Amino acid sequence: MAAVSSFFRVKPAPARRAGFAHYLIVAVLILAVIFYAMPIYVMVVNGLKSKSYMTLDQMWHLPRGLAGNGFPAAWDALSPNLMNSFKIAIPATIVSAMLGALNGYLLSKWKFRGSDLIFTLILFGMFIPYQSILVALIQTLQWLGLYGHWYGLVVVHIIYGIPICTLIFRNYFANVPNELLEAARVDGAGLISAFFQIMLPLALPAFVVVGIFQFTNIWNDFLFGVTVVFDPANQPITVALNNLSGTNSVDWTVVMAGAVLSAVPTALLYIFLGRFFIRGLLAGSMKG
Repeated sequence: MAAVSSFFRVKPAPARRAGFAHYLIVAVLILAVIFYAMPIYVMVVNGLKSKSYMTLDQMWHLPRGLAGNGFPAAWDALSPNLMNSFKIAIPATIVSAMLGALNGYLLSKWKFRGSDLIFTLILFGMFIPYQSILVALIQTLQWLGLYGHWYGLVVVHIIYGIPICTLIFRNYFANVPNELLEAARVDGAGLISAFFQIMLPLALPAFVVVGIFQFTNIWNDFLFGVTVVFDPANQPITVALNNLSGTNSVDWTVVMAGAVLSAVPTALLYIFLGRFFIRGLLAGSMKG
């Protein structure tokens, strides 16, 4: 019997096979890093070059000095618009996150007749293409007196961010035990007080997810920025970066440097908060 049991016993895989799989995964990850880092390398090294050395045959060559060259000119041209993007993205992210948190709380913990229909209608806003509503959007902003102003662009991003924020918070709050709210009701907490005293302190991972997602989308937006705000002094950095190309000639060192400057805020956001972003996504992925 011992011989038979030893025959049918599952044998562990050879150690060298596991080692080969490990090295294969590492090699694939290194190739992926190199592939995605290539555009960053091209933008940085060419932003550091002088205009005379910015040619196709020298595009991959390292700069001959570290004087900056394109970066000072790019900063002078884009710094006002960089501040405009912060001025637009930060309040729009905060307000849309708070509205999405309130919607997610009501639609997940305070069920009422028609709540599922309302949630479906809110989510429908995620699938409306930007281009299909531009004419109606501009007419509405003109009627409200917001067209052409940066705060009109803030309102647009808040409204367009409500569906995805509601979805993320609803899925996250669905994992919060109902016993917490029942205990709060017993203690006399109402609808709003339970939200601010119990749900909001627990929703920090969801706020990180929504904040990164919304800030990145708003920062990278071009279509609304170029159509809603027509004054170049108030336009976001994506529109100003496009305007650097000019009409007759293009200084690619300035354009490359400007692309790096415009990408730095979102890159830093993912570097410092990326791990919390993954945790927040996983925390809200169990129900929905």
